Amino acid sequence: MEIKNICCIGAGYVGGPTMAVIAQKCPEIKVTVVDINEKRIAAWNDNDVENIPIYEPGLSDVVAEARGRNLFFSTDIDSAIEEAEMIFISVNTPTKTYGIGKGMAADLKYIELCARQIARVSKTDKIVVEKSTLPVRTAEALKNILDNTGNGVNYQILSNPEFLAEGTAVEDLIDPDRVLIGGDIDTTKGKEAVMALVDVYAHWVPNERILTTNVWSSELSKLTANAFLAQRVSSINAMSELCEKTGADVNEVARAVGMDSRIGSKFLKSSVGFGGSCFQKDILNLVYIAKSFGLYEVADYWEQVIIMNDHQKKRFAANIVKTLFNTVSGKKIAFLGWAFKKDTNDTRESAAIYVADYLLNEQAEIVIYDPKVKEEQIYADLDYLNSRTEEENRQRVRVVKDPYEAGKEAHAVAVLTEWDEFKTLDWKRIYDDMLKPAFLFDGRRLLERRTKEELGFEFYAIGS
Repeated sequence: MEIKNICCIGAGYVGGPTMAVIAQKCPEIKVTVVDINEKRIAAWNDNDVENIPIYEPGLSDVVAEARGRNLFFSTDIDSAIEEAEMIFISVNTPTKTYGIGKGMAADLKYIELCARQIARVSKTDKIVVEKSTLPVRTAEALKNILDNTGNGVNYQILSNPEFLAEGTAVEDLIDPDRVLIGGDIDTTKGKEAVMALVDVYAHWVPNERILTTNVWSSELSKLTANAFLAQRVSSINAMSELCEKTGADVNEVARAVGMDSRIGSKFLKSSVGFGGSCFQKDILNLVYIAKSFGLYEVADYWEQVIIMNDHQKKRFAANIVKTLFNTVSGKKIAFLGWAFKKDTNDTRESAAIYVADYLLNEQAEIVIYDPKVKEEQIYADLDYLNSRTEEENRQRVRVVKDPYEAGKEAHAVAVLTEWDEFKTLDWKRIYDDMLKPAFLFDGRRLLERRTKEELGFEFYAIGS
């Protein structure tokens, strides 16, 4: 089966970069990314590629090369579905905020809407690819909808989970550790569909890195990979609190542990807590699946990873309050960073949101600087929590475009994102402009203690 036209429903953090790289590497395939969000599509089509809606190092160059040649962004979803032989579903699958499974299960309403739209529009056979992170057995539900509401069209459902790390997404797409494709490998049509997607990736990914499995293994592998990574972060963060009490340094512990070849050094960086769109959502999903099968010990094990992560954020905020003489009421706290990690403008589940929320509950005044996150996104993140009125969030939180303005007359500065530029700031200037004593809280282990203490800062870093 030769693929000439690909459609991707969803122009977000997964769909946009993934399709841009596929278009760049497969110039003979027309790739159309569609979304109901007109503003987002307009941003992808902006004449200045630096204004595309997602910040990822190298992404604007890839888009500039392929856009208008064989990469297109559109709101005409029906036409793109009709034309394509292969359709990627890359829409949001948030955690349910209502009903059965509230707070744990994935909300699949957007996935189902996609399936029904594909079924309504399609007149020719389609390969439908799950790109969103989905609970195990979602492919079965997709196939059921497509087979029973379609126009006599044959569908093959594939699972092709993304393993992108935000901030290095383009690099991860161009040189992936592995590409995982799950399908109905026990039937001829299923094998043909799997091979059609293998052929797309084989344009640039070595065959030995393309893994094919049954669809259920593929779906579960994505959840498992994120759960294991998040577990490592929570494990080292658990040790960071013990290090603070015993006089150990968590970086030294992590280095010693990471040199064991059985363990390795990655994801042993202690911090104020993990964020992003995947880790928490996927673990909660795993917990829900385990509970639905009556596997309560398994569910409790994975839920503890989330509990530890929440604890890390709370104790970071609590330490700010305690250190500032047990009150931050009316005090100005400067936040450096709002994105959940450096080199991305994604703020989903960012630790900064929850640290800010705790401090606002203590009547603090917060001033925020982040080099890539826009003011309206910061307010939207706080409003989403419903902890206070939108008006109060705007009264008590100010967003600035200069880190030195953020620190001016602040009682404390908190580093919440590990942006490289924060290392090279003129910290003497920041210290001189702050109220004294000047407190500096490093939630990312980014700064050197000695040089900051020499300037006069009261310095606190996670895990030491």
